[in-house]
Amino acid sequence: MNKDIDIVIYGATGFTGRLCAKYLSENYDSKEVKWAIAGRNLEKLEELNKELSLNVEILIADSEDQEALDVITARSKVILSTAGPFHRYSSKLVASCVKNRSHYTDITGENFWVKGLIDLHHENAAEKGIRIVPSCGYDSLPSDLGTFFAVQRMNKPVKRVESFHTGQGGASGGTIETMFSMGDLKLGKEMQDKFLLNPPNSISERQKELTSDSVGIRKDKDINSWSGPFIMAMANTRVVRRSAALFSERQLGYGKDFTYVEKAFYKSPFNAILVSITTLLAGIILFTPLRKLLRPLFPKPGQGPSEEVMQNGFFDCLLLVESEDGDKAVYRMHGKGDPGYRVTSKFVCESAIALTGDHNKLPGGEGYGGILTPASAFGEVLVERLVKSGITFEGPLTISD
Repeated sequence: MNKDIDIVIYGATGFTGRLCAKYLSENYDSKEVKWAIAGRNLEKLEELNKELSLNVEILIADSEDQEALDVITARSKVILSTAGPFHRYSSKLVASCVKNRSHYTDITGENFWVKGLIDLHHENAAEKGIRIVPSCGYDSLPSDLGTFFAVQRMNKPVKRVESFHTGQGGASGGTIETMFSMGDLKLGKEMQDKFLLNPPNSISERQKELTSDSVGIRKDKDINSWSGPFIMAMANTRVVRRSAALFSERQLGYGKDFTYVEKAFYKSPFNAILVSITTLLAGIILFTPLRKLLRPLFPKPGQGPSEEVMQNGFFDCLLLVESEDGDKAVYRMHGKGDPGYRVTSKFVCESAIALTGDHNKLPGGEGYGGILTPASAFGEVLVERLVKSGITFEGPLTISD
């Protein structure tokens, strides 16, 4: 199979896809990485090529056209998909990647869809050594790779990690469309499963007993801040728990009966209460008939935050680690730029680049594959890549930091 293209950005004309194309064009020489753009609309792809002065190959495939997708994946070492909602536009693309031995990465936060990928493709991808790595954007890379970094630096078996998140940025029409589309799906009680993405027989009775996603508003003395519910925790926690389980399968687990919980952090109780109420109202809108009335008021797919908003954005993730012997330490992952778009495009592009390199340096080595997570697929390789691209990993810190 002649893999003559390193990376194909599928969904390149969407808001995040354009940012990914811009990131690769500004940071990687075409002689260093050969990449192409793909989607269903030739005219829009040609406009993008011209607008950004890309001079890269254009590939055409509708998300439902299995034959056209196979042509793309047969030529590609890595597919980078920004075509969401992913449950609508990327299922056949992943199937094609597994079929044609193309690695894959995306920015989804749709856990129910990832669960379906695991059921359909994990064993086949593992047998072929194909790394299918969803959730490499702000959903859920800081939580997952941040936890990996903190556990490795702790350098002893870990009992528990609590992560605390804050940030500033905007929302695109694509993200909003994904959120609104969730309300139309009959997902069932399975989605409340705290270990939804875990491999079979990977959860101990002690983990079941100690793991909870219920988060109240409180003053956390360990980080000297107020904390409360984090809107992305439902997606992120499942990814981190899968990572811990996948490492355990290779006798590299974080710790016996490891547990993980995720929160947001705030400077004041007023902010914690205000954001928590806003999060509750968002849930009411998205999962009731109100969503049909209010959807036209929000940005449409292809629209997104301004350049000023993206420049002034940031994300910050604190990780409180407790070892099995009772020691505690705080670690930190943070960076500048709108987390959902400017930072997300950096995350997923560097993830894709990591898949084009020497797989012997990646966790599991050459031949390791399956439906993986950012931490279990990339580990230290991606930490190093992100540090070089301006993301900061720190720790252990004193609380005053």
